[in-house]
Amino acid sequence: MSFSVERDPATLRTIWISDIHLGTKHSRAEDLLSFLKCVESERLYLVGDIIDGWALSRNWLWKQAHNDVVQKLLRKSRKGTRIVYIPGNHDAFAREYTGLRFGDILVERECVHTLADGRRLLVLHGDEFDGIIRYARWLQVLGAIAYGFALGLNSVFNRVRLAMGRPYWSLSAYLKKRTKKALQYIDDFETLVAERAQQEGVDGVVCGHIHQAEMRPIDNTLYLNTGDWVESCTALVEHMDGTLEILDWTDVATRERFDPERRTSLDQQELFIHGDGLPGKVPYIATPELLLTRSKEA
Repeated sequence: MSFSVERDPATLRTIWISDIHLGTKHSRAEDLLSFLKCVESERLYLVGDIIDGWALSRNWLWKQAHNDVVQKLLRKSRKGTRIVYIPGNHDAFAREYTGLRFGDILVERECVHTLADGRRLLVLHGDEFDGIIRYARWLQVLGAIAYGFALGLNSVFNRVRLAMGRPYWSLSAYLKKRTKKALQYIDDFETLVAERAQQEGVDGVVCGHIHQAEMRPIDNTLYLNTGDWVESCTALVEHMDGTLEILDWTDVATRERFDPERRTSLDQQELFIHGDGLPGKVPYIATPELLLTRSKEA
């Protein structure tokens, strides 16, 4: 099943991004800056772990690209984009400023976003639903170290792929998808987040934290995860009609849709309604028919 795109994809109603981890060597700040230059939106939500305070407290690292991302976000807010910053566990220091504004950027613990079609989405980072963070701080620190090692291995792996003329592919995301305990951890997290949305009486929930982009119904609640900008380079976006889509910025076709210099043939371009949001996959559109199909398949 396919359809033709008739709207300008660079003009969006809302963008959600999370888990950028500025201040670490693994942050894909250059890719995020490229994305931010190619898209405009009425609203932009920063859904936690934008700055990695943990890493900066151990070793100060702040590249020019990290500063450029911050400046780009501030510039967007000055030009009229309504930006809400919801701190996560790695930038929890910013939670002390909940309700205040940094320039034109509002800091909130969580909030509710209303889509163009009237559906309401709870927006939060999600670390409060992580059992490791709640009950075993030392495991959280150990996990962060192990994850950093995996990202380092991923970087070496992709340098080899680049030398062979092959596109970026996330080894760590692949392993995460195929490890039984990791899959159970993700499933438990998603279920808890969806239950919180049900308690709030909203139609869905947007979160980050686990670096796993996803869009699926859980017990009649739409679960949405923005992914991250250290592995998969994904963002959740809302088009002007309320349609939701997960964008994979490592995908060449996605970049061509949004890059102003390469959009001349957009009206003839067709998108295929499938994919899982991982690097190298074609992003999917959240139509009611698709969600119903995915729910039946589950």
